[in-house]
Amino acid sequence: MGVPRNFNIQNKQQARQGGRRATIFVFAMAALETMAFISNGVSLVTYFYGYLNFSLTKSATTLTNFMGTAFLLSLFGGFISDTYFSRFKTCVIFGCLEILMAPSKPGQCEPATSGQEAILFTGLYLVALGTGGIKAALPSLGADQFDETDPKEAASLSSYFNWLMFSITFGAALGVTFLVWISTNQGWDWSFGVCAVAVAMAILFLSMGKSVYRTNIPKGSPLVRILQVFVVAVRNRKLPVPDMAQELHEIYDKEAGHNEILQRTDQFKCLDRAAILRSSQDAPAYSTSGSWKLCTVTQVEETKILVRMLPIILSTVFMNTCLAQLQTFSIQQTTTMDRKIGSFQVPGPSLPVIPLVFMFILLPIYDRLFVPLARKFTGIPTGITQLQRVAVGLVLSAISMAVSGIIETHRKRVAIKHNMVDSPGPLPMTIFWIGIQYAIFGMADMFTIVGLMEFFYGESSAGMKSLSTAISWCSLAFGYYTSSVVVNVVNKVSGGWLASNNLNRDKLEYFYWLLAGVSVVNFAVYLACASWYRYKKVEVKQEQSGPVDYVEERM
Repeated sequence: MGVPRNFNIQNKQQARQGGRRATIFVFAMAALETMAFISNGVSLVTYFYGYLNFSLTKSATTLTNFMGTAFLLSLFGGFISDTYFSRFKTCVIFGCLEILMAPSKPGQCEPATSGQEAILFTGLYLVALGTGGIKAALPSLGADQFDETDPKEAASLSSYFNWLMFSITFGAALGVTFLVWISTNQGWDWSFGVCAVAVAMAILFLSMGKSVYRTNIPKGSPLVRILQVFVVAVRNRKLPVPDMAQELHEIYDKEAGHNEILQRTDQFKCLDRAAILRSSQDAPAYSTSGSWKLCTVTQVEETKILVRMLPIILSTVFMNTCLAQLQTFSIQQTTTMDRKIGSFQVPGPSLPVIPLVFMFILLPIYDRLFVPLARKFTGIPTGITQLQRVAVGLVLSAISMAVSGIIETHRKRVAIKHNMVDSPGPLPMTIFWIGIQYAIFGMADMFTIVGLMEFFYGESSAGMKSLSTAISWCSLAFGYYTSSVVVNVVNKVSGGWLASNNLNRDKLEYFYWLLAGVSVVNFAVYLACASWYRYKKVEVKQEQSGPVDYVEERM
C-alpha cells in the first residue's frame, strides 16, 4: 500500500522548516527583548530610592512587585498562545504592546506626586504585560522547531534550552551594562528610547524567520479542558474507578497524521471518573474531545500533569525570593562600597553582570562538555534529568545566601574599623566582594531556570506548551512577591532588621543567614516533591506507520 502523496509533501515541507536555523531568530528576539526588560529590573530600585525618595524597603518591594507581575502575566500570554493565536503571532502582538509602552517614563522630581507615580506605574505594568506574553510564547516557539519523537531532534531540543538561556544571558549582560550606563549618564529619556528600539528590532528579527518556522495550531483553551475534567469527575463521583484502561474513553484525531495520546497513570485516580464509559454507545456519542459529559484519558492525564507540576514549581519559589534580594539589597550594598576600577566608576546596577558573565562562560561548557560526559555514565540524553538539574541550582542558591551573610558581616566590620558607620562616603572595600555571591547565584540560575523550562515544556501535553512554559516563569513571579512579604514580616518579627535606611546599622547579614537556613529546608521539601513526581507516558500514533509506539518521558 503506497503512502499518500499529500503525506510525502507534508514530510518534505516539515524537513525544510524548523531545526537549528529557525531558532536563530528566536535567540535574537530573546537577547534584544531581555536587554530592554532587565535593564529596568536592575536600575529601577536606584531610581525609586534616589529620585522618588522612596524608603529603601519601599524601593525594594516596589521593584519586586513589578518584576513579579511581569512574570505572572506570562500565564495570560501562555493562555492566549495556546487558545487563540500561534506562538509567533503572540510574540509579535505582545512585543508591539511593549514598544508602545516602553517610552512611558517619569520626570525627575523630589518628591514624586501621586499623579506622577500613577503615570510611572501605568507604563511599567503595561511593559510587564508585553514582556509576560513574550516570555510565555517565545521559548515554546523555539522548542516547537524540534520533533520530540525524533531521537536526533530530541537531543537538539535539550541543547536548544541551554542556548536560549545563553541568548537571554547575553541580552541581560547588555542591559545591565550598556543600558544602565545610558540611564546613568544620558538620562531615562534615552534609556527608554533605546529599549523601544531594541524591542522593535527583536520583532523584526523574529518576523524574518516566519517562512522557516514550524507553527503550532491553537487547540482550544487548556483551562476549559482541565475544568471539564473536574466537572465530569465530580458528576461521576459515585461511580467506581475502573481497573482496566479499556473501560475509559480515548479517541484519535483523524485530521492529524501525528497525534499525542497520553497513557493512564496511577496517581489521582479519582479524576479517571471523567473518562468512564457508561455504555458502549457513549464513545460514538462523544467522538471529539471537549465534552462536559465525557472526557478522554489524554484530557484527564493533561489535568493530572498540571496538578503534579504544582508542588515542583512551588518548591522552587523560595530560590527566587533569594534572587530578589540580590537585585535589591545587594544593589544598595554596592552604593556603600568602592566602585572604582582605575578611573572608571562602575554603576551599582551593573553589578549583576558578574553572574551573567559566569553563566555566559559556563553554559557552553555545560552543553558541550558536561552533558556528553554525563551521558556516558547515566545514559540520559540530557546528561542528568531536569529535576536533578534543578536540585543542583537549589543547593547553590542556599550556598549563595550563606556567603552573602559572611560578606555583609565583613562589610560592616570595615565600616566600624574606619569609623564610617554613619558616613555617606564609600567604604575602602571593593564591590567585587559582592560579586562572589552573585557568581554563585549565577551558577544556580544556570541550573534551575533552564531545568525548569525544559521540564515544563517536555512534560506538558501538546495543547498547553505555552501555558506550561509560563508556569515555569511563575516561580520567579511568586519569588518576587514572596520577597516583599518576607521583608515586611522579618522587619516586624525581628524588631527592624531592615527598617533603617542605613545599611551599616541594619542587620542585613542576619536576614541573609535566615534565607540560607530556609533554603536548606526548602531543598528538603523539593527532594520529596521530585521523588513523588510521576513522568508522563506518551503513546504516539502515526496513521501511516502501522504499530503504536509507547514512550515514557524521562525529563
